[in-house]
Amino acid sequence: MNTKIISAFLALALASMACGFELPKAPEPGPEVTENISVPTPDGDNVNLKLSFGAGEMTLAPGADQLVDGTATYNYSAFKPIVTIDGSDIQVGMSDVNFNSFPSFNNLKNIWDLKLGDTPMDLSIEAGAYTGTFELGSLALNTLTIKDGAAEVELAFSEPNLTEMSILQYGTGASNVKMIGLANANFSLMDFSSGAGDYTLDFSGDLKRDASITISSGLSNMIIVVPEGVNAVVTVDSGASNINAGSGWEQDGKTYTQSGEGPTLTFVINIGAGNVTLTK
Repeated sequence: MNTKIISAFLALALASMACGFELPKAPEPGPEVTENISVPTPDGDNVNLKLSFGAGEMTLAPGADQLVDGTATYNYSAFKPIVTIDGSDIQVGMSDVNFNSFPSFNNLKNIWDLKLGDTPMDLSIEAGAYTGTFELGSLALNTLTIKDGAAEVELAFSEPNLTEMSILQYGTGASNVKMIGLANANFSLMDFSSGAGDYTLDFSGDLKRDASITISSGLSNMIIVVPEGVNAVVTVDSGASNINAGSGWEQDGKTYTQSGEGPTLTFVINIGAGNVTLTK
């Protein structure tokens, strides 16, 4: 078979494929809708609340008289919130939307403004590319799990968690995340993993017990805030990072220590490249 015949077959094959292929259409905004999200507190001691959110803005705060109370405002039908209740397992989500297939989000709106109750619960949040503002103080979180994509998140425990938290897990992509008052979360284990981005982990608050923190990150700027007077041991395993330790920190090889009184924060930081700053 000569080259011209092969080329003809390839051209026919490509044309055939093109006829059956359609580019994804950009979502069209519709009328703006605001719906109430209201979830009663279930019976039982093992409450699991999962919030599944795509793109947009999500705000969480304490203060609900039941498990969840708030609103969702959107102008695209696939963003309509869906509440699923199976005993003590509750999920607040939306339709299965492939956000990666959308060329743009121009003029689309998706805003959740939710308050949570203080019943003891395991809380998990899964989200895509979004902006999150989370105030989680005064809740009773047994565990907290967050998984998101490219995100802009500010998370705070301005008041103590009302129960002991076993583990706090946060996994994110290339994001900007600021977490404040982490000592108030009252966790025993924290696991934070991320891609490239800017991250501030502030361990201010009332530290009631020893806690271990594991941090894994790619090319990033990582700021670790430990208040003066708190015992802390930080071990940094880094490929090509700059480690900046402020006053009060003593260095011994890859380990940095700050002396204080009371419980101890123990960190293991694995960062590919970038900057790690230890400050008060």
